[in-house]
Amino acid sequence: MSSKQLSEWINQGNVVFFGGAGVSTESGIPDFRSEDGLYNQKYKYPPEMIISHSFFMKNTEEFYKFYFDRMIPGEDIKPNTCHYKLAELEERGLLKAIVTQNIDGLHQAAGSKNVLEVHGSVQRNYCMTCHKFYDLSSLNKDGIPKCECGGIIKPDVVLYEEPLDNHIMQKAVEEISNAKTLIVAGTSLAVYPAAGLIDYFKGDHLIIINRDATPRDKQADLCIEGNVGEIFANV
Repeated sequence: MSSKQLSEWINQGNVVFFGGAGVSTESGIPDFRSEDGLYNQKYKYPPEMIISHSFFMKNTEEFYKFYFDRMIPGEDIKPNTCHYKLAELEERGLLKAIVTQNIDGLHQAAGSKNVLEVHGSVQRNYCMTCHKFYDLSSLNKDGIPKCECGGIIKPDVVLYEEPLDNHIMQKAVEEISNAKTLIVAGTSLAVYPAAGLIDYFKGDHLIIINRDATPRDKQADLCIEGNVGEIFANV
């Protein structure tokens, strides 16, 4: 019944999808808070400390060791059923936008166009001195990546202690505010301010898809428990 209701509301159009780490775990990318997630790995420093702005500035080489080891999707990492289904829904004119907390670039790899990455992307990198941009494949992954001008290259991802991009957040608020249906999937809704985006939804159908309960389940018109890719395979 839940898959049928999900499909029915999606087919009404004007859908926005808001996704978190659980959207990419089925592609083989670890999330942060599960038993085998990044926060439970054993490193010289806690992962929460490593992926902070102050750590990047003071321990850049150590940051990049962790970054290239744990945060960069390997060549075997591909979009999953959910990524491809969302791209298909966008092409059909039913899905208006994807708002994602993920930094892996898998939505674009699957063919989605209107993707708002509130935490940035590992696929984009820039020189902190001259601001020249580099894609991920062009980075030297041995030591600290340097620009041709000699400056240090920084990933275009939002680290702890850094603000979110105002332009991206404003676009996300606009898309969510104007949606008829909002699908929230694969996120614990525990990371703010991104999780607060759900408060801007004023449409008809709020759907939450997650393996575990979230603090917002009582607000939802439909809650589906399970893996996001498996659920979208039936849409």
